[in-house]
Amino acid sequence: MPAAKSEKLSDENPNFRITNNNAIDVHVGRRVRLRRTLLGLSQEQLGEALSITFQQVQKYERGSNRISASRLWDIGQILDVPVSFFFDDMSDDTKDHSPRKMKIGDAGEVGETPLDPMARRETLELVRAYYQISYTSVRKRITEMVKAVATSLPQE
Repeated sequence: MPAAKSEKLSDENPNFRITNNNAIDVHVGRRVRLRRTLLGLSQEQLGEALSITFQQVQKYERGSNRISASRLWDIGQILDVPVSFFFDDMSDDTKDHSPRKMKIGDAGEVGETPLDPMARRETLELVRAYYQISYTSVRKRITEMVKAVATSLPQE
């Protein structure tokens, strides 16, 4: 769809910003992706467990398709987290983009910081490698070492 036409749709339809890639839907999708990748599951594997296609999982993770309450419950069960996990760490800006607040005009531009350290691949790889260490004492010492290095380096 050309940019001019999509701008026209968003101007004509007051629900466009509420239903198309809403910041909360994007946040929930990112949390699904985070947990799925931390567990080492592919989109295909999650889709198979949900009896949907991996393309549908992609749409959920991008926030382009909303996840129903029952589907979110199933995803939580498969990924072994409570439903509340998908709403954790939500910024105030994202919270301001709930459909209810969008409808009454309380929100500004849709968006969430793309520099979220929990969404970075290096974070996911680090966490996955960390949990592959079977000795709790070794994991604890690594955590202490990383904290010490982080506090000793000059801030940029």
